[in-house]
Amino acid sequence: MRIIDIIRKKRDGAELSREELAMVVEGYTRGDVPDYQVAAFLMAVCFQSLTDSELADLTELYVQSGTCVDLSDLPAAKIDKHSTGGVGDKTSLVLAPLVAAAGYAVPMISGRGLGHTGGTLDKLESIPGFNTKLTIDQFKETVRTTGCAMIGQTEELVPADRKIYALRDATGTVESIPLISASIMSKKLAEGVDALLLDVKIGSGAFMKKQTDARRLAHSMVMIGRRMGKRVMALLTDMDQPLGNAIGNALEVMEAVETLKGKGPADLTELCLELAARMITLADPERGIEGAREQARTLLADGSALNKFRQVIQAQGGDPEIVEAYDRLPTASEVYAMKSPRAGYVARIDAEVMGTAAMLLGAGRELIDSAIDPAVGIVVERKVGEQVQFDEPLCTLYYNDNARLKDAIEAVEEAFRISNAAPETRPLIYEIIQ
Repeated sequence: MRIIDIIRKKRDGAELSREELAMVVEGYTRGDVPDYQVAAFLMAVCFQSLTDSELADLTELYVQSGTCVDLSDLPAAKIDKHSTGGVGDKTSLVLAPLVAAAGYAVPMISGRGLGHTGGTLDKLESIPGFNTKLTIDQFKETVRTTGCAMIGQTEELVPADRKIYALRDATGTVESIPLISASIMSKKLAEGVDALLLDVKIGSGAFMKKQTDARRLAHSMVMIGRRMGKRVMALLTDMDQPLGNAIGNALEVMEAVETLKGKGPADLTELCLELAARMITLADPERGIEGAREQARTLLADGSALNKFRQVIQAQGGDPEIVEAYDRLPTASEVYAMKSPRAGYVARIDAEVMGTAAMLLGAGRELIDSAIDPAVGIVVERKVGEQVQFDEPLCTLYYNDNARLKDAIEAVEEAFRISNAAPETRPLIYEIIQ
């Protein structure tokens, strides 16, 4: 069969065989199939979707396009977490050492931020010397010796997805839930994990704004994982306001460390404890959820999780002293406090607008190759539901470039809404899908 016949078949809504999908994926990875034909195939998928069988096959073909991490020699269960991204989401920096401190192996391959969302790699690289570009062998050795490692996608891992993702970004096919699912799950399954927890965000700062769409994505990814023999669970969590208080790379590292010390913001701490407990029960199905929650709380309280983070930083070439001396992290030279125009309650903080404001200061990137400033960002001083008096600070902007400040202030002013009455409380966790 020719590639054009496969495109027509999917365009007309028919189910493709594994062999037909392999012709597209393997041919494009080798360079035998041109961009314009794969672009047509991706658009056909956008309009016609994929069956469960097609989606599982596509994901497995992505995984098989490159090297898979083999951690089978490690006796501990291997578990990771993936978040669909948001504003102020630094949970990976807390969860990896926390779950590793519980005795499980956490091989974590993360991404960079783009647009209003932050990336785990950008946060880690704000730690002086921290190396997120380990080889596969170095990655495996770090997991073996410390219990966890946090790196970016290497050239050997899932090259088919990396090439197809770049084409999706240029052809208006990023939003397809099957294509999103295959992209996320292929990278995670190539890590060599036994189990995976998915944190699917909902709200203004999330990729999925509606709960119905987030639920579809979560079900899709859970289905793929199960078909490939993994234990998978998804939580639908709130991203309508920033998670925690800090937005920006070094600022978020500080907040993650404070959380590991048991002194983090209430919402971030609550979510991290619940995600950690779910990761523990996925890694060890015999564990009860209450016992797992108690273990997670204990590991924060007794310093075990913080010590594990210090070990990981040192193992990956970073400065472990940042956990006690925050001035060893990049620091902005200027500070601006944005104050409330009136007394009342914080009724809304638009997470997407806040993320955009941080990007305007230099904390994020508009293009994948844009440079970022690890020192700058925003700290939210009042969260949704909290009272504020006239002229009290709503947030603090940390910046280095005066030319960037005006647009960021205008964005932040748009993000906050003050009302006379306290708003209805939104749940932090909406659903659990397994």
